[in-house]
Amino acid sequence: MGQATSTASVASCAQGHRSSSHIKSRSTAVSVSPMINSVSDNGDNGEGDNCDYISDLPDECLASVFQSLSSGDRNRCSLVCRRWLQIEGQSRHRLSLVAQTDLLPFIPSLFSRFDSVTKLALKCDRRSVSICDDALVLISARCPNLTRLKLRACRELTDSGIEAFAKNCKSLKKLSCGSCSFGSKGMNSVLDNCVYLEELSVKRLRGITDAATADPIGPGAAAASLKTICLKELYNGHIFGSLILGAKNLRTLKLFRCSGDWDKLFQEMVNKVTSIVEVHLERLQISDIGMQCIANYSNLEILHLVKTPECTDFGLVAIAERCRLLRKLHIDGWKANRIGDAGLIAVAKCCPNLQELVLIAVNPTKLSLEMLASNCLNLERLALCGSDTVGDPEISCIAAKCLALKKLCIKSCPVSNRGMDALARGCPNLVKVKVKKCKGVTSEGGDCLRLTRGSLAVNLDTGENENLDASASDGGVQENGIEFPPMPNQTAAAAGGSASIASRRTSQSASIKSRLGLLSERILVACKLRRWSGGSRRTGARQVRDRV
Repeated sequence: MGQATSTASVASCAQGHRSSSHIKSRSTAVSVSPMINSVSDNGDNGEGDNCDYISDLPDECLASVFQSLSSGDRNRCSLVCRRWLQIEGQSRHRLSLVAQTDLLPFIPSLFSRFDSVTKLALKCDRRSVSICDDALVLISARCPNLTRLKLRACRELTDSGIEAFAKNCKSLKKLSCGSCSFGSKGMNSVLDNCVYLEELSVKRLRGITDAATADPIGPGAAAASLKTICLKELYNGHIFGSLILGAKNLRTLKLFRCSGDWDKLFQEMVNKVTSIVEVHLERLQISDIGMQCIANYSNLEILHLVKTPECTDFGLVAIAERCRLLRKLHIDGWKANRIGDAGLIAVAKCCPNLQELVLIAVNPTKLSLEMLASNCLNLERLALCGSDTVGDPEISCIAAKCLALKKLCIKSCPVSNRGMDALARGCPNLVKVKVKKCKGVTSEGGDCLRLTRGSLAVNLDTGENENLDASASDGGVQENGIEFPPMPNQTAAAAGGSASIASRRTSQSASIKSRLGLLSERILVACKLRRWSGGSRRTGARQVRDRV
């Protein structure tokens, strides 16, 4: 069973130090009493009365119960008695702390209670002073078995503190740091000492100010174990080039908004890093030269190209022809019109395993969409956003051809109610439709789609203040994305279809009546106010007040 993450503040630490320390929770605290059978079912007061059956449970069983609870419930359970406090603390493996400077004196008592923590998050507010090296070293001494560490806005940590931490926590498998102030020496100490490190995520590392004078990062002793590298918003991202080239078993590479020319790095990677299966590139200076290098990874399954205006159909065709195992493809063309039908037709011809396709600010036509629908028989998730060429004919083509499609997102496209009608008659496996900012689609089109397909979840939104980014992924929340939430079982939804249709009709009629009533009241008020302004103010005001 998974562990619930908790958040502790210095105030809660102090209170817990005085009386049965506990972790601060977002839930409202309530008192919890032991389960005691004070009165027997037959009303007798014999030996079976006042028995605490929970006390007979072994510690291991009680710990298993705690592991299935939410963070707030665990916190409340820890207040029941000393035994529950001890078992709950010893069975908690995840912990999230407010890492302000005054946390230091409470670290010994805090980690005496939570002595089995393996996953730790230290987060500080940007306006507060974070913990310093002494606190991090003390934590590492108390938690030598840490496997995951997340640091957020811990600006007081230096290379020395990170180095001491790395020497104490050599079993670390995942490190994520953002807006921290240590530099290349601290990062290299982690790579040299944590030989089991598998995932590294770095965002806004402020300790590297001059790439010319800073030490190159990596690859270190963790080169053989690293499988995922994610770099975000790094002005000197190229300083990690040695690490990327030395990670022989690297499978996932994510580069977001890192300055510099990255074509050269991908040219060097071709012969040194051969196990890549996932690549995310966002707002990066990379051209078709780099795309052709990525095309050498024949096992590539996931590719995200977000706002890379120098990438064209030529590079996408090269990837499609060589990376035939591609399952997920996300493209944000940024209205550059450099990726279109030619690249998508190549994907349709060469990548039959495609399951997820997201096109943002790309202008495909019926020709490429029809080929994708006909050849990619496993396509289950499709998002079309900010496209000037996706209208009712294209949606009708998708409805007729995409038989495996389950989730569809249409945003800021010239689609009308006719497209909704086509969807109502096609895509037999469709379970979720999201339509946003399509001016031609009205509430009537959405209602028709709901009534025709009782088991279909329809999300219709005509709001104006939305971003064009979208995601059709089943995975976690993506950056700048709209996630399709998991849908209930389709069979169960179909069984309750008639009931849901009836409830929708009732709610819709009630909504219409309420709208008409509100409109009539507004008209009445406006008429009375006009009379008031015409001369008989006092009488008119009394009439308006009485009628409203």
